[in-house]
Amino acid sequence: MSRGKLRCGIDEAGRGPLAGPVTAAAVVLPRRFPAARLNDSKQLTADEREETAALIRKRAAAWAVGWCSAAEIDAINIHRATLLAMWRALRGLRVEPDEVLIDGRFALPLAVPCRAIVKGDQKIPEIMAASIIAKTTRDRFMRRYARIEPAWCFHEHKGYATPSHRFLLRLHGPSPIHRRSFGGGGGNGAREC
Repeated sequence: MSRGKLRCGIDEAGRGPLAGPVTAAAVVLPRRFPAARLNDSKQLTADEREETAALIRKRAAAWAVGWCSAAEIDAINIHRATLLAMWRALRGLRVEPDEVLIDGRFALPLAVPCRAIVKGDQKIPEIMAASIIAKTTRDRFMRRYARIEPAWCFHEHKGYATPSHRFLLRLHGPSPIHRRSFGGGGGNGAREC
């Protein structure tokens, strides 16, 4: 890697859901990556996210994912779990970055410069790429888990607090991946999936 300074972007997916892990991604992009294809993951359609994630996985200089389970979130709180997932993603990189940029308000205590950038997933290509990898990886996990525990329809709502999910949570109680510390319940108008 002779591109000069290695800049890593980090972002997470899954801070707000009632179920599932919080997932962080760390991405180092090469100099000639087609950054025009990037955006905040929330601004892309599901198909665009998957297509762009495949491009990132193929062309990134390095990328890695870190997780914190629902049980870890309950044990240490979502803020600490998010930072831990980010640290795990960074530790999983096969290169050591010279600088780390994190979406949000909180930086990690690292030996290299690390900055938190509010709305970084809308401004910084490496953070945009991390946003896309984190979201598509977490969504894939939730779709797979829906085959193990189909009663909660995780493939549809990915654990977010939709009226349908809240209804199913009241109907069936929590699954093994529900966050007990997040409460739940409420909502109406659900259908079976």
